[in-house]
Amino acid sequence: MDDLQGAIEGAVTSTVGGVTVDTVEAGRARVKRLTYPAGWRWRESMQPISGTEYCRHAHVGFMAAGAIEIEYADGCRAQFRAPAAVVIEPGHDGWVLGDEDAVLIQVDCDVETVERFGLVGEHRH
Repeated sequence: MDDLQGAIEGAVTSTVGGVTVDTVEAGRARVKRLTYPAGWRWRESMQPISGTEYCRHAHVGFMAAGAIEIEYADGCRAQFRAPAAVVIEPGHDGWVLGDEDAVLIQVDCDVETVERFGLVGEHRH
């Protein structure tokens, strides 16, 4: 196992919708390693769990491995290929590109992420 996939001391590990989430509390924020398996898509794996039409979370972080593509409700798309900074507003679908797992190192503030990072509550042009 390479260092990127190795155990993180002090992390709480969970799996939701096929995504492995390793979380470490950091003051009033959290640092997470999100591992999305090859072939994963939000609409197929998470929508049945969330019950919403699109992902309602903001994602801010660093794509450390693999690649993802996201699509907002208005049809606007973006791709993030490692290495890349990632900023995704709420209201998106997303999927892993290619045959490699995608690993996102994310910083969030739970339900206050949008406000604390000064992001818009939903993508718009």
